[in-house]
Amino acid sequence: MKDAKVIELEEVAIRFSGDSGDGMQLTGTLFSDASALFGNDISTFPDYPSEIRAPQGTVGGVSGFQVQFGKKQITTPGDYAHVLVAMNPAAVKANAKFMNPGGTIIFDADSFTQKNLDKAAFKTDDPFAECDLIDYTKIPVPITSLTRESLKDYGLDNKSILRSKNMFALGLVCWMFGRPLDYIEGYLKKKFAKKPLVVETNLRVLHDGYNYGMNMQHMTPQYIVHPAAIERGIYRNINGNNATAWGLLAASEKAGLDLFLGSYPITPATDVLTALAERKDLGVKTFQAEDEIAGICTAIGAAFAGDLAVTSTSGPGFALKSEALGLSVMAELPLVVVNVQRGGPSTGLPTKTEQSDLMQTLYGRNGESPVVVLAASTPSDCFYYAFLAAKIALERMVPVVLLTDGFLGNGSEPWRVPSMDELPSITPRIAKDSASFQPYKRDEKNYAREWAIPGREGFQHRVGGLEKNLSGSVSHDPENHQKNTEYRAEKVERVVDMLPQLEVCGEPEGDLLVVSWGGTYGHTLSAVREMRNAGKSVSLAHFNFIKPLPANTKDVFSKFKKIAVCELNMGQFAGYLRDKVPGFTYHQVNKVKGLPFTVLELTQNFNQLLED
Repeated sequence: MKDAKVIELEEVAIRFSGDSGDGMQLTGTLFSDASALFGNDISTFPDYPSEIRAPQGTVGGVSGFQVQFGKKQITTPGDYAHVLVAMNPAAVKANAKFMNPGGTIIFDADSFTQKNLDKAAFKTDDPFAECDLIDYTKIPVPITSLTRESLKDYGLDNKSILRSKNMFALGLVCWMFGRPLDYIEGYLKKKFAKKPLVVETNLRVLHDGYNYGMNMQHMTPQYIVHPAAIERGIYRNINGNNATAWGLLAASEKAGLDLFLGSYPITPATDVLTALAERKDLGVKTFQAEDEIAGICTAIGAAFAGDLAVTSTSGPGFALKSEALGLSVMAELPLVVVNVQRGGPSTGLPTKTEQSDLMQTLYGRNGESPVVVLAASTPSDCFYYAFLAAKIALERMVPVVLLTDGFLGNGSEPWRVPSMDELPSITPRIAKDSASFQPYKRDEKNYAREWAIPGREGFQHRVGGLEKNLSGSVSHDPENHQKNTEYRAEKVERVVDMLPQLEVCGEPEGDLLVVSWGGTYGHTLSAVREMRNAGKSVSLAHFNFIKPLPANTKDVFSKFKKIAVCELNMGQFAGYLRDKVPGFTYHQVNKVKGLPFTVLELTQNFNQLLED
């Protein structure tokens, strides 16, 4: 037999795609985890259909999972896939625009029937030509019939057999990219420990897929992607929602407080709730409320009672929580609100990513109702910003909103697990001197009031939505309301002394400063690096602190000829900067397609700005 062709790559992006029932999310996750354990740096992008169960075989029902892995730092899941694994014609049609020129398409030849071509709305019997995929390496693999052959002696019905198709595809791709099967085998044995037949059949198909690659070396090239050079430590592959939950757990331990989460399930934030619900062993109390309003109200009650109080949601749920969030502003109780943003308005694109809740977060409440706003930028640093959100809330007695998004919440990357002594201390502002206690007496430097937990003699006081005076009595005095409104606003602004300075990636001055915030970090960083490698005078200022802004923001902006603000909305952060940091021309790069930026579209925009 002809020797296998071996291609060495520094990085590669693979996209697994098929019907929402084909197991593509599990396939992509297992391949990603195996790659991370192999030592590659990775970044993933699960791409779910918006409908719970779209018609089978249609483009609307296609579920995808893209992972980029390599021997160097990986900051995005990749603009385009080098390899597409397509389980049906609809997957080819949905993903043709996401293919790298000259890439490889592995497809289930058994599924390319006239019936399935019709379901995917192809007009001809050549889907590859119709999708302009002529100059691509196409590897037809009879995945369905080979899976049936693998399991013919197990007495399973056809539906049960076809559930294992994804394992055949996974085994084949693991052979192509030299991924060991140990981790995947262990996962299947643990996941289906109570269903030994499921374990046995999936392992059989997995190995048959792997062996198929070995036996068909003349048509399936093998790739080598060496491990990355990374800092020594204990690593795990983690997504943003789990990282957020773990950051809150770490904060509760550092603060010496119980953690309470009151939430209502909503895509794509539900995993924060489920991750914390699993940690009763750490004293976590979770409450799945009957609606979004009850979720935040129970959290406010927990904050009054002395817990680290959290509520999690996405855009539509955040809108429902707005009145109660205003209550926490008025009561000046520590509260963390996690908003995993998604496409809107209304139900919008529930499984797609967007950054369009910024203005709602900053201003979407009645009255003057300021809160601290942070934004995480990668799946793993959701841990650190969740921790910091809790630290600020507890030490400054203020509600803090942490903005993540669907791309971060569902995406994953390797994360070095820190030891607890690496994390900063958290000192809640618990009232200690009952003799001098007044509920709204403030710290002279940061304007934070003290936290008087119920049940302690001498600390009785009123809380609620009505304005209070210094002693906690209800007050309708105009001067008192004016003064307290100013205090609450200034208290948020003085959180700036807890924040680091805004850093610039690249030279501190130049022709173009790219400004981004939140989950766009990986793509803007990659685009700026590409521009700089091409000799362009371009730098990046990425914001994780939205309200208040870092103290040196204006100084950083003043050293560049042009500023481009990149965000997945119609220009909300750019508008906010025009208000808070006036005197500059803010060019906008916006996208609202439910998808992250691509590095290519960013560099094209930046080059155009430099030429104008």
